[in-house]
Amino acid sequence: MVETKEKQSPPTKSKDLQGLSERSSDRKPEFKAILRVADGEVKGEMATGQAISRASGAGFMFANAVVKVLKLDKFKKIGYMTPAELDKIEDVMKNPNKYGIPSWLFNRRKDFDTGEDMHVVSSDLELVKKFDIRRLRRIKSYLGTRHARNDKGLKLKVRGQRTRTTGRKKKKSIGVIRKK
Repeated sequence: MVETKEKQSPPTKSKDLQGLSERSSDRKPEFKAILRVADGEVKGEMATGQAISRASGAGFMFANAVVKVLKLDKFKKIGYMTPAELDKIEDVMKNPNKYGIPSWLFNRRKDFDTGEDMHVVSSDLELVKKFDIRRLRRIKSYLGTRHARNDKGLKLKVRGQRTRTTGRKKKKSIGVIRKK
C-alpha cells in the first residue's frame, strides 16, 4: 500500500470570518478615551455638545448649532462616535455656510480682507488673530500701540479698562524707611 499525500492548499478564511467585517458595523462602536476634534484633544467621556465647544473657535451656541444640523444626540459620549461622524463634525465647523448655520453665529463676520462672513477654528484662529494685531500695529492705531507696548513688558490694558488702580506691576512695596 502506497499512501499518497495530497497537496493541501493554504487555509482559506472560513465563512464565519468572512462575514465578520460586515457584522462589525452592527456591533456597538468601540469607545475611544481621547479624540481629536478640530486640532484639539478631547476626553471621550464628554458629551458631544460639550466636546465640540471645547475646540478653539467654537462656543456653546455654535456647538448646539452643529449638533442640531447633523441631528446628533447632544448628550451622547463623543468616545462612541465613528470616524465618519467626527469628520462630518469637523467639516461643519470649518464650512458652516454650506450647512445653513446662520452667519450671526460665526466668529469672524465681515472679514477685513475678503469682506465675507466666515468661521475660523483651531490653528487658523490663532493665525488670523496674529495677523489682525500685526495690521493694527502697522497702521499705528490706538489698539496697535497698546499691543506693541505689551511686547516690551509694560503690560498695558488694550480694551479700554481702567489703569489708574489696577494692572500694576507685581513688585514688592518697600514702604517708608525711618530714621534711627
